[in-house]
Amino acid sequence: MSKNSNGGSSVQRYQESSYDPVRWLNLMVSEPYYLFHLLVFFSYIPVRCSAFQILDPARNSFLLKREIQVFVAYCVLTVVKIVRTESWESFIQDTLLFAKIFLTAIALVMDYHLALWYALAFLVIHIIAQQPPYEGLGSSNHLTPLQLESLLTEGNTSRFWLVEFRAFSTTACVCTSSFFPELSITYSNTNLSFGTIDLGLFPNAAERFGISLGSLNQLPVYILFENAVEVARFPEFDSEPYVFGPTITKRLLCGRFELDKRLLDYVNGK
Repeated sequence: MSKNSNGGSSVQRYQESSYDPVRWLNLMVSEPYYLFHLLVFFSYIPVRCSAFQILDPARNSFLLKREIQVFVAYCVLTVVKIVRTESWESFIQDTLLFAKIFLTAIALVMDYHLALWYALAFLVIHIIAQQPPYEGLGSSNHLTPLQLESLLTEGNTSRFWLVEFRAFSTTACVCTSSFFPELSITYSNTNLSFGTIDLGLFPNAAERFGISLGSLNQLPVYILFENAVEVARFPEFDSEPYVFGPTITKRLLCGRFELDKRLLDYVNGK
């Protein structure tokens, strides 16, 4: 009971740490993925200054108009994403994609060789660096497959276990990496526990739990166990293969696994 009575303040502290600008500034300069992108973006400043000296006034005026149009479009898309997104990881991924597209387009207006250089630079970053996932755990537990099987078979732990199977080599798992910790802070109690298994570290566990690694777009997979028996999962076993994966939200997960009802049952002593 005490864990959930303090759930509101715990979530608030968690969200404050998630959206801490100092934390994100540290990531910008310490994580290769963000640092390389910043270096490429800022390289446009000296390139633009040099182009201003070389191009004739009419071409400079045309380029400036295109830059203003691109900046306005980027701001509009950023505002839309920040309103609709549920995680900073997803927001940053999308805004970086917009920035790369617009920068390459502006470079193409200036010179197609420059556009090719930017396209190559972004391709190299995509190959050598990966967007870091959210590192917090909330009230969930990192588990190995053996630990999960032991917890499920012992029978002296939680009645329900909600387990996320993920691999951070996939974009969807990175973008949703903060969802599970947030849900665990709100809903974990003596009846419901949360755990995660990294299929990138334990790929053999996929077959044991009926997960296909043929298409990594199928991840993440969420399975709810009750008394060691699987009672629900998302996506379903019979779901059709998809190219981009389903849109996963915290509201969808809450509804799919009836987390609000299970929390209410716990509060009422059921």
